[in-house]
Amino acid sequence: MKNIDNIKNLYLQLPKKHKLIISASSLVLLLLILIPSEPASASKHKADVEVGKRYQLALPGQAPISSGQQAVEVVKTTQADTTVTAKKQSTLAATEAATAEKASHKPLSNLESTSAAETAPSTEKLAANINWQQTKVRSGDSLAKIFKRLGFSAKTTHAVTVASGPAGKILKKINVGDVIKYHKDQDQQLAGLDYPLSDIKTLHVRLTDNGYQSEISEKAVEIREAVAQGTINSNFWNAASTAGLKDNQIINLANIFGWDIDFALDIRTDDSFHVVYEQRYVDGEYIGTGEILAAEFINQGETFQAIRFTDGDYYTPSGKSMRKAFLRAPVNFRYISSNFKKRRFHPIQKRWKAHNGVDYRASTGTPVVAAGNGKVTHSTYNKYNGNYVFIQHGDGIVTKYLHFSKRAVKKGQRVKQGQVIGYVGSTGMSQAPHLHYEFLVNGVHRNPRTVKLPDAKPINKKYKAEFNQLANARLKQLAGSRKALLAMQPKATDGQGR
Repeated sequence: MKNIDNIKNLYLQLPKKHKLIISASSLVLLLLILIPSEPASASKHKADVEVGKRYQLALPGQAPISSGQQAVEVVKTTQADTTVTAKKQSTLAATEAATAEKASHKPLSNLESTSAAETAPSTEKLAANINWQQTKVRSGDSLAKIFKRLGFSAKTTHAVTVASGPAGKILKKINVGDVIKYHKDQDQQLAGLDYPLSDIKTLHVRLTDNGYQSEISEKAVEIREAVAQGTINSNFWNAASTAGLKDNQIINLANIFGWDIDFALDIRTDDSFHVVYEQRYVDGEYIGTGEILAAEFINQGETFQAIRFTDGDYYTPSGKSMRKAFLRAPVNFRYISSNFKKRRFHPIQKRWKAHNGVDYRASTGTPVVAAGNGKVTHSTYNKYNGNYVFIQHGDGIVTKYLHFSKRAVKKGQRVKQGQVIGYVGSTGMSQAPHLHYEFLVNGVHRNPRTVKLPDAKPINKKYKAEFNQLANARLKQLAGSRKALLAMQPKATDGQGR
């Protein structure tokens, strides 16, 4: 009590101004103590928040989060943590706003991926939202002419030709009849261009923040296997075509067995063939044939088989290379006249004389290739041989090629097997366009159709087990083709319809 009386006496002795200040301060303090710092409703909400429980909260600038969206986990945080979170949310909102603004001005920049798998979806997304147009390349067209016709400036043409990527080089060589797809932006400027290069490849050009950029996308190709078989009635070409093989496949099939069979002279009626080959599809659509995977040719009762290995070469089922030092025939097999004979009646000299070679009749200008690797010892003209070429090979072998319309090699030049050395003609003592071909071993003429040729190297030993497994599978396919062909052939009768 004494202390209270002392405080009271001290207060009464104060000046009036000081008394007013103390009274006002006391009143404010009393109000702060008695009045709650926040509404009861807010306290109630705080009481409902549980530590460790996940709640769905909308970020700034976003709509309320649905039940399927990710929730935000509520945990105890210090004041510093709250400040950092607020800054992150503010930065995220600013980034989204900037991205949206950029997209509204540049919606066509979409060339970050270079892989075909990633590029295709972006192209499809663009195609769904953009009005693509197309134009066809006309005779005499260049990129500049096409762009001018479409209303694009020379500046745009230059920008596209110097675009990063392969566009500049490719668009300099556009082909008549090709279709170019394009679209414009809101300012009617070129924003995108697509130029199909093949069934699976397309050149894409897009306008980006850094100018035009280009790349090539490639669609995935599905490989399916198919089988073809046939029996020769008139000639090999017709039989293969009837079996469904394309022109290039027929040529390839002949090339595979070209070291063992002379397709111009050795083919006989009732010879047969079986082929396992690739069929190529893109997006379920057939786009053409691929490689021959395995083949069998039965010629005059003798069976020849070839298996394609992963190195791209063909081998016999035992692993020997189908390649040999010499081709059986150095010219296209589709046309031929006389056979190898010891004597024949010469149509110009009007006398019987030895015919130490083979005549391959073909149209003037048909390419003739070197039968094997070697060195050109003669490339000249005389009144008997016309334009002719002699080639010296190893092991004392010489091949001779006569009556060319034009020679394609010079004396002393080294040539490789399959290299064009001249073109069929009718120069010298010749009545019609043809190639006269001779094969000499140590100066003695040999029949190039039957002479034994040295084999090339067999398959590498380290791949032999893998090859054997593949060969067994391919041989089963060929055997199945033989059975199918036999089943399709008509059965013999006893003459009474039975």
